[in-house]
Amino acid sequence: MELHEIGPAAGSKSNRYRRGRGHASGNGKTAGYGHKGQKARSGAPRIGFEGGQMPLYRRLPKRGFKNYNHKEIVTLNVSQLEQFYENGDTVVSEDLIERGIIKDTKDGLKILGNGEITKKLTVKANAFSESAKQKIEAAGGKAEVI
Repeated sequence: MELHEIGPAAGSKSNRYRRGRGHASGNGKTAGYGHKGQKARSGAPRIGFEGGQMPLYRRLPKRGFKNYNHKEIVTLNVSQLEQFYENGDTVVSEDLIERGIIKDTKDGLKILGNGEITKKLTVKANAFSESAKQKIEAAGGKAEVI
């Protein structure tokens, strides 16, 4: 270890920059805002303000429809269950996340019927497609809606 490699301990230094604490601080007087002008004053213009000109976010055309109430459902195929689980296992969303099969369940988990399943599994999910439900039950397993 060399002297130039030594640094402060993690979390010991605050990255909050204290402005306007006198000349000695190196950032006194104007506190980094320069001399006069609109941006030196309190009540400076909001982000995106272009001096009265129509701002870019209003000049550009808006396309499509954004549904703010939509739910982000994570989907999983029965072929993936076949691949990652053994006969007699119970499939729950927490276990899927733990195994790294999915990252997050967001607003729910839906099992789809793509592929084949031969193992007897108890699958607990928010929704199932008809084909997935039939394939799981045909293999001797259970499809439980939670």
